Amino acid sequence: MVFKKITLIGTSDESFDAAADDAIDRAQDTLQNVKWVEVDELGVEVASVQDRQYQAEVTVAFELEE
Repeated sequence: MVFKKITLIGTSDESFDAAADDAIDRAQDTLQNVKWVEVDELGVEVASVQDRQYQAEVTVAFELEE
């Protein structure tokens, strides 16, 4: 088996959990064979948005097809 990892950043105006779920949901909707996700970093954007924008940077690993 061979896996590939990519980095995604999910966002939410609710929470870090919702931001991570945003990234995970998008990965599962657009990639095949997603095997695991690692949450790497959490952050909050405050400069260019009216309210806080929670961000979760995640690494998504998926198995490459043969």
